[in-house]
Amino acid sequence: MQRTTVSVPFMLLGILFNVCLVAANLLETKVIQFAGVTATAGLIVFPVSYIINDCIAEVWGFKKARLIIWSGFASNFLVIAFAQIATALPAAPYWNGEEAFNFVFGLAPRIAIASLLAFLVGSFLNAYVMSKMKLASQGKNFSLRAVLSTLVGESADSLIFFPIAFGGLIPGNELLIMIMTQAVLKSLYEVIILPITICIVRYIKKVDGSDVFDEHISYNVLRVNDL
Repeated sequence: MQRTTVSVPFMLLGILFNVCLVAANLLETKVIQFAGVTATAGLIVFPVSYIINDCIAEVWGFKKARLIIWSGFASNFLVIAFAQIATALPAAPYWNGEEAFNFVFGLAPRIAIASLLAFLVGSFLNAYVMSKMKLASQGKNFSLRAVLSTLVGESADSLIFFPIAFGGLIPGNELLIMIMTQAVLKSLYEVIILPITICIVRYIKKVDGSDVFDEHISYNVLRVNDL
């Protein structure tokens, strides 16, 4: 039987990736406004998952990115399932927080469906673009690849997430503004933090010894066991 091993850097990035996704789903239930810009609180942490996706796709390739993306999907699904069980259980008569709790986790299934679908499409597009551009550039121009892949992934994510999550709850013009704002801000997030991302990628390549080029691989997103 073939044994598949993972390195400590890969494991730590995978854990952080999952934590960011779960946190983002919960934070997405709050709509914030700062300096006239309307967005969801998930903006605080969600772009980090795309940065990690870039790192994993760059260092270990699309196959490992595919594994992490599906693990993130499973983690979010489990958290939402547990939350629904907690919401369904009767509250203690002396507890006054049920309304607030149900508002966050009662909205969570709709947020989760929107987020999970948008996450899968956006994340796989991000990893695919990173992989293909790395082959085309022979491993050069990481900064350009990271920004463009994030722009593609985040745009797809926002176009899918907001109509499903907030359609009927937020006026159409505000929804359109949020879609464009989120895509731009998340991509800008990537640009601002790019120097840190470059340093992390260089460090991991050095200590891990990995720098995968995805030649002759399947981009079928369902082939999770193909590592």
